[in-house]
Amino acid sequence: MSHQQTVTVGVDLAASARRTAVCRVLWAADGDLTAEFVVPEGDEDLLALVRAADKTGLDCPLGWPSSFVATVLAHHQGIRLPPQARFQERTDGRPGLDALRFRLTDDLTWKTTSMRPPLSVSTDLLGVVALRAARLLDALAAADTPVPRDGSGRVAEVYPAAALRRWGIRPARSYKSATPEAREVREHILLAVEEGLGLVLPEPVRSTCADSHDHLDALLCALVARAVLVGDTRWPRTADECAAARQEGWIHLPGGDLAALR
Repeated sequence: MSHQQTVTVGVDLAASARRTAVCRVLWAADGDLTAEFVVPEGDEDLLALVRAADKTGLDCPLGWPSSFVATVLAHHQGIRLPPQARFQERTDGRPGLDALRFRLTDDLTWKTTSMRPPLSVSTDLLGVVALRAARLLDALAAADTPVPRDGSGRVAEVYPAAALRRWGIRPARSYKSATPEAREVREHILLAVEEGLGLVLPEPVRSTCADSHDHLDALLCALVARAVLVGDTRWPRTADECAAARQEGWIHLPGGDLAALR
């Protein structure tokens, strides 16, 4: 499939700029791609990359669970707390995720991929990263680049591990450590991505991804951003999903074929 020339950016966001990995991919009209890793000097450089890209895939929640926000607000105001709730049961009979800890998109992603639940943005350290993301999105909006949390603007929320699962890439072990075993897993992932795309990534990109799981995730984020652009991700469908995505954010899960990106 051929598409027009576009630029996607993948950001594996961390609480500090020093640990944030950024990948920029130029997609040619003939389906070829050029990837590079960029090291922004600070948030302004990162924001400039986002503004210049057609779509950025951000590995970080863009919002908090609505039930969590309502509960904290009620507690802050000294009024009765809303009743606790869980999402709809899974088809296997297990209860849905706790709505205080997880967003609707987290629950749907968990059910779709059969993975363990994503990290909780309200009760895990991931919340610190989300606070930075909120500041970045606020800065974009202040400069006339609003960021709808459902991914319809310049930024879409992505989840690299879930994207791999959707592409049929299921590593036997975790790739998120500095051990030699984890490096082997990252090399396996790179080979599978290349096979799916039908191309060979440039050596500097391959070696950087093999060395660092943060940079591999940034590359995967840029690939999912491309999937969003070409219409190969799942968008909110129901009224409840659309309403939740506007407030809580929405994880864009790609389709099952990496070749669709080209």
